[in-house]
Amino acid sequence: MGWVSLWHNNAVNEGVNVRGLIVDYAGVLDGTEEDQRRWRNLFAAARKNGVGTAILSNDPGGPAAEPIHEWELRGIVDAVLLSGEIGVEKPETEAFQIAADSMELPMNDCVLVDDSILNIRAAVEAGLVGVYYQQFDRAIVEIQNLFDIEGEF
Repeated sequence: MGWVSLWHNNAVNEGVNVRGLIVDYAGVLDGTEEDQRRWRNLFAAARKNGVGTAILSNDPGGPAAEPIHEWELRGIVDAVLLSGEIGVEKPETEAFQIAADSMELPMNDCVLVDDSILNIRAAVEAGLVGVYYQQFDRAIVEIQNLFDIEGEF
């Protein structure tokens, strides 16, 4: 399967200034220790550049979700939003709205990184920019370009 990146038309055509990075957990952040280290470094660089960061997962929550909440508790991301706790799942628009609201941003200023093409399509339809995730090395190119983040991750 080839790498796919979907963009919101307004982001491409009107140069929308994206300021929020929303990332799925399962299939994206739960990879190897090396990938997790690289994500932590990317989040740190993004936050240093004033980018809001959030994890949005369809996880049911509860004690098994502690590793996901650690990303927020350790200050790696601004917010962790789990469907079992917010009462709505991706690909519902309300899930994206809650994530954007957690960063005090409009949805059209946010990027969703997710390994589900259905979630990406729904996010783009809701006004976000979508990056379809398959591996870190491919996604980082798009993310760095969207947020004007320099460095090796």
